[in-house]
Amino acid sequence: MGAVGPTQILLIALVILLLFGGRKIPELMRGLGQGMKEFKDASSRKEDKADEGEKDA
Repeated sequence: MGAVGPTQILLIALVILLLFGGRKIPELMRGLGQGMKEFKDASSRKEDKADEGEKDA
């Protein structure tokens, strides 16, 4: 199986557009962005707590 090229990406984008419609896509992307931001925040808080634990030891 080869790498994903521009034609495949265009085809995937077209299928997503047909499935969800033009109005729903920005809402989906906004939700995805918020989820990624929350994940980053949670992972950095976990790293901060781990760093504090190492300093205390």
